[in-house]
Amino acid sequence: MTLDTGTRLGPYEIETPIGAGGMGEVYRAKDTRLERVVAIKVLPTHFSERTDLKQRFDREAKVISNLSHPNICALFDVGHENGVDFLVMEYLEGDSLADRLSSGPLPLEETLRIAVQVAQALDAAHRDAVVHRDLKPANVMLTKSGAKLLDFGLAKIGEVDGSDSSSLTALPTALPTAASDKPLTTAGTVLGTFQYMAPEQLEGQEADARSDIFAFGTLLYEMATGNKAFEGKSQASLIAAILERDPAPISAAQPMSPPALDRLVKRCLAKDPDDRWQTARDLALELAWIAEGGSSAGLPAPVTARRKKRERVWMGSTAILALITLALAAAFFLRPTPPSPVTTRSSLLAPEGMTLLSAGFGAGPLAVSPDGSHVVFVAREDGPKQLFVRSLDAMDARPLPGTEGASRPFWSFDSRYVGFFADQKLKKIAIGGGPALTICSVTGDGRGGTWNEEDTIIFSGFDNEPLQKVAAAGGEPMAITERDSLKGEQTHRYPYFLPDGKRYLFLSRSPAMGTEERLTITYLGTLGTVERREVLRVNSNVQYASGHLLFVRERTLMAQPFDPGKAELTGDAFPIAEGVQHDTAFSRGVFSVSRNGVLAYQTGEAWVGSEFVWYERDGTEKEIIGEPGLLFDQAFSPDETRVAMGIFDPETSNADIWIQDLTRGLRTRFTFANSRESSPEWSPDGKHLVFGSTRKVALDICLKATSGVGKVEIIFESPREKHPTSWSRDGRHILFRNLGTGATKIDIGLLTLTAETWEFTPFLETPFNEDQAVFSPDGKWVAYESDASGPTQVYVTSFPEKSSVWQISKTEGRRPSWRGDGKELYFASEGRIMATEISPAADALHVGATRPLFTSGPRAMPTADGTRFLVNRTLTTGSNTPITLVLNWTADVPE
Repeated sequence: MTLDTGTRLGPYEIETPIGAGGMGEVYRAKDTRLERVVAIKVLPTHFSERTDLKQRFDREAKVISNLSHPNICALFDVGHENGVDFLVMEYLEGDSLADRLSSGPLPLEETLRIAVQVAQALDAAHRDAVVHRDLKPANVMLTKSGAKLLDFGLAKIGEVDGSDSSSLTALPTALPTAASDKPLTTAGTVLGTFQYMAPEQLEGQEADARSDIFAFGTLLYEMATGNKAFEGKSQASLIAAILERDPAPISAAQPMSPPALDRLVKRCLAKDPDDRWQTARDLALELAWIAEGGSSAGLPAPVTARRKKRERVWMGSTAILALITLALAAAFFLRPTPPSPVTTRSSLLAPEGMTLLSAGFGAGPLAVSPDGSHVVFVAREDGPKQLFVRSLDAMDARPLPGTEGASRPFWSFDSRYVGFFADQKLKKIAIGGGPALTICSVTGDGRGGTWNEEDTIIFSGFDNEPLQKVAAAGGEPMAITERDSLKGEQTHRYPYFLPDGKRYLFLSRSPAMGTEERLTITYLGTLGTVERREVLRVNSNVQYASGHLLFVRERTLMAQPFDPGKAELTGDAFPIAEGVQHDTAFSRGVFSVSRNGVLAYQTGEAWVGSEFVWYERDGTEKEIIGEPGLLFDQAFSPDETRVAMGIFDPETSNADIWIQDLTRGLRTRFTFANSRESSPEWSPDGKHLVFGSTRKVALDICLKATSGVGKVEIIFESPREKHPTSWSRDGRHILFRNLGTGATKIDIGLLTLTAETWEFTPFLETPFNEDQAVFSPDGKWVAYESDASGPTQVYVTSFPEKSSVWQISKTEGRRPSWRGDGKELYFASEGRIMATEISPAADALHVGATRPLFTSGPRAMPTADGTRFLVNRTLTTGSNTPITLVLNWTADVPE
């Protein structure tokens, strides 16, 4: 039976076929009640005609549906609609283990991670008296959330409703993951797939949990070696191999595998079930021990020939033993010089299904703890990014709950805490567990921090701010550097304490006077004074360790001898690693170093820009607009035929306003000064653009005709950085982001046109951060974002008098925007674009239902009718190239 798209089976709506087999067809479907994607398996007609099969299946479906485990594909529902019997199961996206093994053996780390998850799934099934009986690579799916055990189609269920179903033939609970014409499974008297069956199954005896353990051993062997544990030219020879022979040791194919893994697999594959592991739980615990490095207490696994030679030596005569004793005694008394340290390199993989975020907007590179025991990094799947920490003696990284939205992590001096930036706050969290604690508020998303032994933190907030210090226990931050306005210094960032905890390195960026070039200088500062001294000129963050400064130059990680006492360079720079990620726009290389010789870095491409893409309201991607680049701050013209935007130049650290013609596809440059322009907003008639500019050092508000004729006019200047966010339709008011100083943080300013002069008044000025204010189409309301109640939320207040305030978002809200008629408000929340119904009245605002539209980053701009969105889509925020870990990196330092 084939079902058409749109067919309804109860509350489930068929979308597309995804597989078929002897036990039915499988479709991707939508659960219209819970708004989730599921897999629907339609059972064959002969199944419905057999009353005994149907009753028996109903009993066993109840048991299998109770198998609740993160590594088991879930059975949600069983149904009957218009003569069609069907199953509703978890929809899985990913590759089967069989597909993954077609490329060869898995790395040891990945092998052990998957093996532990499958063993835990088997343990959960066995505890509910369910024996799988058909464990094989095709029945393990590798998804973003980990390995998933599926296809309980041949399962043996013990004692279901008082009945014993040990002799059942194949049941239709198998869930094909893809269409296939390969006869992987033979069903009948002998149940299972011959390649992975235990001897007792082949002999027709009753299978139990230990039969699954045998199959698990064959699975693990194949993952580790890339070879089948048992092979034969015919079915008969294959069965003979399983009954009579043992596979070659794993170490024969993988000499560096731990001996404990060989022993574990050998015990799984014992011919007699009594000689195997007796429970999957014991198996999972043993695997976890191996994964944590427990086998390193033994000897490393050499090739088979060397192992046999070693065994012969230890089984030799007493004369040889005597010689060994004499040799040991001589070694003790002669005390030879120990060998020099050797540099060792290894790779750390990203968590399953996650993307490592490197440098760039809102990202945050990795950081090695000062004692070299842990690595922390930022990663994301589909939802918010967060911190992950990995101990170097563990197999997997673990997330740090409460760090959602984190960027640019750094360590405490004692390696017990991680500092990070999130929600415009500086926070910390203990890696041993506990909540994330706020240290202080931060303007912007942070540009790095460092933490000394006295629990003082130096951090960089936003580009226009000096470096600040704050106690790790919390408090009010205090500025410790001063930007040189005569040199046009734009930012102080990436502070890094020297060993004495008083002096620190930091990066300064400013344009070279009279040119479009950029100066990036590393200075040495000292707590207690604003005096500083130039140390190095390089477009990179700089760290100190083991008598060297480390930095990135043209994607090569360099080290240069440095005397921390005199704070002077003492030799020439030399390369350590090539191809290291280097985001020149943010002057950031992706590397980190510990006090004791542990170095971590990431190769591959870093953040490379974004592009404009049209999306329908339902999330359908329609068209890419213009060329990609470092694009930001887009704004529609009133007639929606043009888009103004900022484009960043990483070579000069300048940015200009450009205009994209959406009809003709042309992009033209609008500003040309040696400065940073940003945040363009159109006048109601489309004849002018207002924008922020650093033409006089601070980011002031400027005005220019969109015809390109005439000069740029500065209409409002002040020491604070300003970003226009909205121009009212009557042309009389401009709202702007007003970066605060001291207690006010980010405020909302208001310019009002009076007799051809723009007058400034504060609109929202509180101890909290208020930002992204936009006028409603009728000018009576202002939507904005604020962190006054904790996480940043979207609010609406009346204008010009702020008589009432309504909270719009529930969990998080950013970047509000209005529909052209003012009856819908859009904002970004947890990776999605949301829409809230609005019914404005004379003196009140009725807030209706909020519903998600589509998955997107926060930079989505709606058309006036709300049917389309122009999304500024990030092209690359990170890379899944492994983190390279180097132990004893100084062993390769040239003499």
